[in-house]
Amino acid sequence: MPVSLPTTRPMKTFLTTTLLLLLTLPVFAADPIAKTEITHVDPKAAAALIDEKKVTILDVRTDAEYKDGHLANAINHDFTEDDFKTQIDTLDKEKPYLIHCQSGARSAKSLKAFKALGFKHIYHLDGGISAWKDASLPVTK
Repeated sequence: MPVSLPTTRPMKTFLTTTLLLLLTLPVFAADPIAKTEITHVDPKAAAALIDEKKVTILDVRTDAEYKDGHLANAINHDFTEDDFKTQIDTLDKEKPYLIHCQSGARSAKSLKAFKALGFKHIYHLDGGISAWKDASLPVTK
């Protein structure tokens, strides 16, 4: 048995409006958080970013590792701490950050948290502070 659609003007208006709302729903349901741009850099490129004062340096190693030697002006937020996401959530998400750890493994894992919190631009130091030292770049205590 064929289905007949209502032919009254108010019903047509209602159906048209409902259809338009359903078609625009995916636009309103889209993720409002801008995509995090992640750029992987080697020590030389990282040093250039630091020299040009284009980044804030975040060291995601433990406090003991940080105290043993770190990049000048680096801020320490230990990725292994339970409140890591809470700590970094207080940072300005519009600013660019250079993230690193000892070898690059922990900092690579930390990128997920930066994405989830809506940071705009992250630079990841591939190879971590080990690669930095191998490139004969300075560390401070």
